[in-house]
Amino acid sequence: MSTQAPPTATSRPVGGTELSWCKAVPSGTGISILAFLFSKPIDTSLLQTTIKKLQINHPILRSKLRFDPSANVYSFVTPSDPPDLQLQATESTQSFQSTLEQEMNTNPWLNTNQNNQVTETDLMFVTLYSLPEEKWAVMLRLHTAACDRAAAAFLFREMLGLLGGNVDKEIVKEDGVGLAIEDCIPAGKANKPFWARGADMIGYSVNSFRFSNLEFKETGFPTSTQLVRMKIGLEETNRILEGCKSRGIKLFVLLAAAGIIAARASKNLPNDKSEKYSLTTLMDCRSLLDPVLSDHHIGFYHSAILNNHDVKGGEDLWELAQKIYASLTTAKSSDKHFTDMADLNLLMCKVVDNPSLTPSSSLRTSLISLFDETLIENTNDSHKEIGLLDYVGCASVHGASPSLAIFDTIRDGELDCSCVYPSPTHSREQMQAFVDHIKEILIQSSAPQ
Repeated sequence: MSTQAPPTATSRPVGGTELSWCKAVPSGTGISILAFLFSKPIDTSLLQTTIKKLQINHPILRSKLRFDPSANVYSFVTPSDPPDLQLQATESTQSFQSTLEQEMNTNPWLNTNQNNQVTETDLMFVTLYSLPEEKWAVMLRLHTAACDRAAAAFLFREMLGLLGGNVDKEIVKEDGVGLAIEDCIPAGKANKPFWARGADMIGYSVNSFRFSNLEFKETGFPTSTQLVRMKIGLEETNRILEGCKSRGIKLFVLLAAAGIIAARASKNLPNDKSEKYSLTTLMDCRSLLDPVLSDHHIGFYHSAILNNHDVKGGEDLWELAQKIYASLTTAKSSDKHFTDMADLNLLMCKVVDNPSLTPSSSLRTSLISLFDETLIENTNDSHKEIGLLDYVGCASVHGASPSLAIFDTIRDGELDCSCVYPSPTHSREQMQAFVDHIKEILIQSSAPQ
């Protein structure tokens, strides 16, 4: 009597950037969510077929994260074929946003590196919710080490195309789990002399004590992530974008400048009292790697640039934005997104392990984080046919992270930002007022003269 051989699996150790996320996610930063709201019920079998097709074509989505305590090593373990999807279906009495927040704060990776045992945990979970008022939500919860923002945006487009009924739609197929970002940096781009690396590490550490923060409503370790949406209408968005275009800057630096101005204004400080605020800029490096990768290459291929800016009150929004843009352009031209990658990954891990190194043990690493490219998305007839009402892509931030992470999208010509923050370190009332002030600054500064 013959027995069928078990399906084979491949594995590779995580890279340095992926490792920093493996350290961060258990503490609460890096639980990525793709959330869809529908006005029509979702066919469960179609949803299962859709997810399985995504797992077939993007192997990391069917992978597990393995931690081996004896070797202190994390690895991606990928079966040759996707297992049967454990789709969860449940009823909820909560709103779409509350359900989304619940997903961000559900952490299956919490005990990944505990109990001194080998553990394996899925990298993606899918839940179908039946919500009040005859609405339905699909939530994809992913480990950020396996799926960055650019990849999530591509998955969003693929998934909606498949849910539109064309299950045989061609989607891009990948051959296995890709290399870590560190293994794709062009030769020489990440080189930094030993003395320079040491000086930069000291500089990052010392400067962190000089950064100003938003007021902490409650001190101590943050326990959850909450969300505030910021939406700006079509006409006002057009004026904001035209202002950026005429000055040769990108939207994200304008958002950063407005956030810094609003943060200082929230403190009612005397005029001319200078404060130093830090900004984390995340950039998608796929087009800069060797080999060059496209946005359908699922994984984490972003790098961070951390810089700071002094404000003393009364700054012009556009002038501050241009200063921020010039600073970031200089950093990018010096390849700091590659040369400082290992330094920032190490610092992130140190913050996770030693919260007391941060103000009030809050785990805050900067004021704001943003992405250097704004997503542009437009709804179409197929979206209307399947009853798509709303969708959000964001990630949790109550571990080592900034006080506010902004996920900005131009959706049907209108600016739509998902702004996430740690709670109870910052209260919902505080952050709603903060985001409202950012919006007010943006609109007033771009209003017709």
